[in-house]
Amino acid sequence: MIFPTLLALHSLVRWLVLISLIFILFTSIFGLSSKQPFTQKHNWLRMIAVSIAHLQLILGIWLYSISPLIQYFWQNFGEAVHERFPRFFGMEHSLVMTIAVVLITIGSAKAKRKTTDLEKHKTLLIWMGIALFLILTSIPWSFSPLTSRPLFRSF
Repeated sequence: MIFPTLLALHSLVRWLVLISLIFILFTSIFGLSSKQPFTQKHNWLRMIAVSIAHLQLILGIWLYSISPLIQYFWQNFGEAVHERFPRFFGMEHSLVMTIAVVLITIGSAKAKRKTTDLEKHKTLLIWMGIALFLILTSIPWSFSPLTSRPLFRSF
């Protein structure tokens, strides 16, 4: 019973991750283009995005540890590594998403330590933009011909 609930929760939180990163990108672009100060609102958005990404990573690790697909992948590694679906979730998705969360964390820390407002906006734009790109390429979208999952899962 925990697996389907966790899977639905992981699917839901992905939207929060995407929304928070997209919002940061827009505010960073606007902040750079209009030379806007880096306010407490920007700092709050940065912290929220990092927190949501970390929550998603924790859910993903938990899901990875109990998933029947991942258990199959590791028990039959020699065969499963040549199968698109198990390899995607057993290696590709988990590795790229972990890297993306690391980039979000590093970018947030670097932006926090910058001295000027423009440097803070630019740092967030670059690091969060790269992380968002990795995330978008590694989500099993419902329209993907390679590995597809539903856009929304019910509890």
